[in-house]
Amino acid sequence: MRCMTRAMGEPHKPKINHSLLEDAQAFLLGTALCALGLQFVTHLGLITGQTAGLAVLLTYVSGQSLGLVFLLVNLPFWGLSWFRMGPRFTVKSIIAVAVLSAMTEVLPGAIVIGHLSAPVGAALSGALIGMGLIVLFRHGASLGGIGVLALFLQERLRIQAGWTQLAFDALLFLAAFSVLQWVLVIWSLLGAVVVNLIVAVNHRGDRYIAR
Repeated sequence: MRCMTRAMGEPHKPKINHSLLEDAQAFLLGTALCALGLQFVTHLGLITGQTAGLAVLLTYVSGQSLGLVFLLVNLPFWGLSWFRMGPRFTVKSIIAVAVLSAMTEVLPGAIVIGHLSAPVGAALSGALIGMGLIVLFRHGASLGGIGVLALFLQERLRIQAGWTQLAFDALLFLAAFSVLQWVLVIWSLLGAVVVNLIVAVNHRGDRYIAR
């Protein structure tokens, strides 16, 4: 019986309680990875998926800074997050978004990119953002946005969260065709696919449960 339980992912395994110091280093690492990935994205004139992608696209259109736009587009989702995910998750996510916004302002002055090809940059940005998200997820936080709305609609209207996120990304990339060259949108899709593959393969509750 014990072997069977282990094979099924040990659901009896207690959750991991992280210390404040562990959470702090995770927030810095996770947001730094995401910020570097976003720097690759904006350097190449690409976009990414979800709320970060919307912020990048609005930055191209408005000329405003990415950090400010990313903060603003997340504001409508915090009430839902508090209601759906609870205060602990919401506060952690607000901190993560604030730190990421600050890093997107600081990092371009610290790292100057000379040459980066679009396919390599798209794949690397996807890998960096995907790993950054996993670090944040494993410490009970996220970068807010459309994922919270997707969970809310799943609970209230029984619309699967994955379909909501897919529909949002589809509309986002369709809108991108009116702003970006088509080849840049295609490379952006590559980056978004890498993000989702990394999260899907590596973020599983039966392997790592934390709070």
